[in-house]
Amino acid sequence: MRKSLLALLLLAVGGLAQAEVQLKEGHPDRYTVVKGDTLWDISGKFLSQPWKWPELWHANPQIENPHLIYPGDTLSLVYVDGQPRLVLNRGESRGTIKLSPQVRSTPMAQAIPTIPLEAINSFLLTNRIVDSAEEFEGKPYVVAGEAESVISGAGDRIYARGAFDEGQNVYGIFRQGKTYTDPETKEFLGINADDIGSGEVVAEEGDIATLNLTRSTQEVRLGDRLFPTEERAVNSTFMPSEPPTDVDGLILDVPRGVAKIGQYDVVTINKGKIDGLSEGNVLAVFKTGETVRDRITGESVKIPDERSGLLMVFRTYEKLSYGLVLYATRDLAVMDKVKNP
Repeated sequence: MRKSLLALLLLAVGGLAQAEVQLKEGHPDRYTVVKGDTLWDISGKFLSQPWKWPELWHANPQIENPHLIYPGDTLSLVYVDGQPRLVLNRGESRGTIKLSPQVRSTPMAQAIPTIPLEAINSFLLTNRIVDSAEEFEGKPYVVAGEAESVISGAGDRIYARGAFDEGQNVYGIFRQGKTYTDPETKEFLGINADDIGSGEVVAEEGDIATLNLTRSTQEVRLGDRLFPTEERAVNSTFMPSEPPTDVDGLILDVPRGVAKIGQYDVVTINKGKIDGLSEGNVLAVFKTGETVRDRITGESVKIPDERSGLLMVFRTYEKLSYGLVLYATRDLAVMDKVKNP
């Protein structure tokens, strides 16, 4: 991502009126990227609204592709013909280059990510939403444990029955969890599949497969369902953006079960692909105002909602999405509102 941020920030400082973005008060004139930085963090040092990156990028016809930014790179704010510009210094032995539409190849592994992926990596490997009960019930299930055991754990052998995907050897093991419905419309939204573990197929005979349990988060039981491993890693180069449509949703759940929601917690919201959301969309979180009794008139009065945080959608399903809380000015909670930033 060495140029994606630079190209966008160049427009931020060189075309503010056109792109309608603002430099953050007290922004630095020079910043050196260090290991552990994210594009979100760096952009937040320069811009009041970091999620404006896509608007800036598309406003510049010379920028055709996003690029990469690496630890050791230095961003310098300079003025060319009276207009502010960002220049990239590649540091030791790399020299100084100005932004251009040229593409340079550098190993992806060294590039800094958009957001702190370690906050969601383990979550991505285990949690998922199932769009219908029929989909859940149609998956293979654990029919027996080793030596007729009814519960199993990592290192044990289990037997599962059903229609297995050809060429698929690794399966996640899930148990049907919470069913989500819209609090207002009561519409069915999806089912949370609780992660139980994972196993590797070592033999198949008819519709019975033998698996070695390679991982377990709790006891594997008869009837637990098997899903193919979900290969949907988050692209570390996606650009945060505003949703293309108006969003008026709610935080429905905290999959990790914490009572108070803060920075880098993962939440489930009641909006998904059908509502126009896509990975990278940023939403503001509003703390729902309490309803209090007016002691003078005796009436019930609702306190206004208060903007209290920002989250980024990183995984979308048909009617639900997972979001990562990027920051919160106070504790957030289930039923807090999410809207366009």
